[in-house]
Amino acid sequence: MTAVIPNTYSILWNTSAAKIFKKLYADQEKFWTEDRRAKAAALNMTPQQVYSMASIVEEETNKEEDKGKVASVYINRIETGQRLEADPTIKFALRNFSLKRIRDSHKQAAANSAYNTYFNTGLPPGPICTPSPKTIDAVLNAPATNYLFFVAKPDWSGLSNFTDNYKEHLTNAKNYQHFLDSVNIR
Repeated sequence: MTAVIPNTYSILWNTSAAKIFKKLYADQEKFWTEDRRAKAAALNMTPQQVYSMASIVEEETNKEEDKGKVASVYINRIETGQRLEADPTIKFALRNFSLKRIRDSHKQAAANSAYNTYFNTGLPPGPICTPSPKTIDAVLNAPATNYLFFVAKPDWSGLSNFTDNYKEHLTNAKNYQHFLDSVNIR
């Protein structure tokens, strides 16, 4: 469901479901301005697809400065026909949000899920969370990059290393895996 735009809503305890949905729909329509719809179209996406991508970006990073770059990776992968290979979609497919590391066994366990972006090409059938308006805008305003890969930096910064080079990505990933091992995150 992509109808909920995070906001503060004042609703009385006896408000009917129909009125609640009507309010959510009105706020959704207000959010998706002509400008935002044009940006979505320029990405060859519908607002619902942008929302789904933003939900993945939301789960990938809390760092505002990385959200647009993460979105650019996914946009580039879609444009080149690659799978998104987004770890948060595996957590969602398995309904296990406590996972700290996604391993091949997790990807295999989620093999039959339409949300498994390691096995399925394109966006999943719907969002995996409710993304913030800032994250939706980060997708709509993603910088044009050549990035195809990213992995968290081997520190506690929450930032990622981005690259368009697979060999460099493997080095970055190995450094991050060693970091996780060093701090006992299994």
